[in-house]
Amino acid sequence: MKNHLSRRNFLTASAGLAIGAGLELGSNLRPARAAEAQLTTTLHKALIREHPTAEELKKLKDAGFEGVEGGVVSVKEAEEARAAADKLGMRIHSVIRGWAEFNSRDSSKVESTFAVTEKALLAGQAFGADAILLVPCRIGGMRMPKPWEFQIEFDDRTGHLTRVTTGDNTPYADYIQAHNHAIDTSREAVKRLIPLAEKTKVIIALENVWNNLWVRPAIFRHFVASFQSPWVKAYFDIGNHVKYVPPEEWILTLAELIVKCHVKDFKLNPADPNGEGQFVNIRDGSIRWPVVRNALDRVGYNGWMTIEGGNVSLEEHSRRLDLILAAQ
Repeated sequence: MKNHLSRRNFLTASAGLAIGAGLELGSNLRPARAAEAQLTTTLHKALIREHPTAEELKKLKDAGFEGVEGGVVSVKEAEEARAAADKLGMRIHSVIRGWAEFNSRDSSKVESTFAVTEKALLAGQAFGADAILLVPCRIGGMRMPKPWEFQIEFDDRTGHLTRVTTGDNTPYADYIQAHNHAIDTSREAVKRLIPLAEKTKVIIALENVWNNLWVRPAIFRHFVASFQSPWVKAYFDIGNHVKYVPPEEWILTLAELIVKCHVKDFKLNPADPNGEGQFVNIRDGSIRWPVVRNALDRVGYNGWMTIEGGNVSLEEHSRRLDLILAAQ
């Protein structure tokens, strides 16, 4: 059975989801008044600190943050950081593992990147974290549709792409092949990691970020859900893939699969022929934060909001994140 995801069909489906979320879809997507009245979910503020120290944690707490996302460190370093966080009443809630190379044709690279991911899970356990962020792989160097040209069809059984746009897909044959190879190899690697995730009680939170994979919400949901495991969920970065689909539509589609969120902003450039733009400080870009906040509320997301990047002060980061959490 094939899943046909045209832009028209996707937007129609998203409209239904958004209406159910208390969001009004139209030329100016905005929170409905009923959704503005009361937020029912609780979100927590964090920043990334790959090697969190007691001194740095104290600065973050003083600025209004409740926790951090750590990096892939030794078990000893993670345990020391956890002790420092516990004393301050803070939490190291996840580990940023980042890019892996599960689709490499070099088996030694696959095993090497697999070992680093195992280390990330062990670090997560020692930190007292409940998830790691994992980008399974990336592809590129071949012809791909423009962001607005994607109209994806995929096989419901395998998740394999069968088409990526309307008309002749021959120019995109290499992209389709590379994407399907990435699906198969990533699925195999993640399945191998599930026993350690269960042992450490640390979720493998999958993220696709500027890696040219799973560029529409439905196919990314299909991939994450295909593991049928409580130890494999989605790590959603609000600022990524804005050029493909607005973040609120990703949220409403991924829904209960979202276990963590990164907070970034992206400013689209309408004049760019490739539909690109640039990352900017949160609240300075194209993201409609009240809409995003209400979408998170609608899907019942109670969790961490971790700022990634930006060049403002800790205090300003904290102030801006407070506004986002309040749907402002």
